[in-house]
This record gives sequence, structure tokens and C-alpha cells, in this order.
Amino acid sequence: MQASTEMELSEPSSARLRADMAPLAAVQLLIDAGETPEALKLLARLLPKRYAVAWLCQCARDQPLSMEDKAGAALAEAWVRDPDEPRRRAALDFASAGEYRSLGAWIAASAGWSGGSLAPATQEAAVPPADHLTARAVVASINLMAALDIEQFTERRNGFIERAMVLLGNGVGTRHD
Repeated sequence: MQASTEMELSEPSSARLRADMAPLAAVQLLIDAGETPEALKLLARLLPKRYAVAWLCQCARDQPLSMEDKAGAALAEAWVRDPDEPRRRAALDFASAGEYRSLGAWIAASAGWSGGSLAPATQEAAVPPADHLTARAVVASINLMAALDIEQFTERRNGFIERAMVLLGNGVGTRHD
């Protein structure tokens, strides 16, 4: 699976996966093997970008976020609703201005890295983001959200993963970004 290479899955996790595996089966195999962090990476990469960001936004809605984090989530959610270039650029600019130091910046980055150019809007030459960057931002955000209650980190992360597994189970994991 190319997604396992892009997301830098561990050697044991990558070895478990076969190219012909269905997305849900691949993620479930890693979960069953106790490799939940690796399963999260793969899950975020298998979902189409818009679905991955939508999943992240759904998870964020239920969290006690700071005003800054809510602002980043609102920008990402606006992009999910209408994935146009101005909304993507606004999310990217928010994440960049926050120097990727907050949960809100990472949530915004998930939308900001979904396409377009990473270069400043004033620069003519486009610098497209690597295809897996949205998934990386989603993984970081999910882990940061789970850590909002560090004593319940594992349970919280597992709950977030379960939400995305429903999307995969409904046949969404076919990356048509």
C-alpha cells in the first residue's frame, strides 16, 4: 500500500498490509494488532481529503476548544462545506500565522494543505503540497484533541478513530480527492 509508505508506518505495520486489502480491513488489521497509532495514520491517508477534514471537524465540535482552536476549526469546516481556493487559502494562512503551535492551527492546516499552492498568494509560481500532508495534519490534530484529557488519551483517540471507521465502512476510503 502506497499510503503506508507516505505516512511512514513502522516496518512491522507495513509488513502486515497487502496491496489488495480493502481499506477497512487494512485499518482493522492494525487496530487488532495493537498498532493504533499506525492505524490512525493509515486511516487518515485512506480517506479522501475532504472526508478526512470533515471527520476531524466533527470530532472537534464536541471538544472544549480555546477561541483560537475554534477559529481554526471554523476555517477548516468552511472549506469542507465549500472547498474553494479562498477558503483553503484562509485556512493555510491561519495555520501559518499560528506557526502550527496550536490545535486550531493544525486543524486549519488539514484544509490548507489539501491542494492549491503553499507559496504566498503573491507568488506566481505554485508550490503544491505533498499529497499526504492533509493526512499528516489530521493525525496531529486527532492526537492533540485526544490529549485534551491526557488521562483518557487512548479512549478518546479510539473514539475518534471509530467515527472514521464508519466512513470507511460506508465505502468512502477510495481517495478521489
